[in-house]
Parts: sequence; C-alpha cells; structure tokens
Amino acid sequence: MGETQRDRTGIRTARLWSGCALHRHQLLLTAVGAACIAAGILIAVAVPDTDGPAWAMAVAGCLAAGVLLLVRVAFARFRPGRGAAL
Repeated sequence: MGETQRDRTGIRTARLWSGCALHRHQLLLTAVGAACIAAGILIAVAVPDTDGPAWAMAVAGCLAAGVLLLVRVAFARFRPGRGAAL
C-alpha cells in the first residue's frame, strides 16, 4: 500500500514537532531564566529587608529558578549527542 499525501504531511509535521521542547525553545527559555534572575536582583534591591523571611525567600526563589533554568538549557546545549535526558 502506498503513502498518500496525507501520510507525508503527517510525517513532516511529526518530524517538525518531534524532540524535546527544550531543544525547540532554547532561546525563549534562556530569556525566561535571565528574567527570573533579573527579578530576583530587582526584588533584592527594591524591597526593603524589613519584611522578614518572605523577602529573603522571594529573592532566593527567583534566583534559584533562573539559575536552574539556565543551567538546564546549558546542559542540553553543550551535552555531547545533544540529548535532553538528565
């Protein structure tokens, strides 16, 4: 049985969207990671530290989210074989 035009379109679409989202959207995820780090720095500078532990937790959370996201993108980018499993 031969392939139809619809089969070829489905294969092309599957090939286009196959793979990890991390590989398809590295630039966007890098920008989001940088924005998280910038938000953490902005919170640390703009909000007075008289708010107690909530201020410190907000700063730590923003910085941690940004760093983890950027490290994850870097691992996917520079890993031999370009694998995404970690």
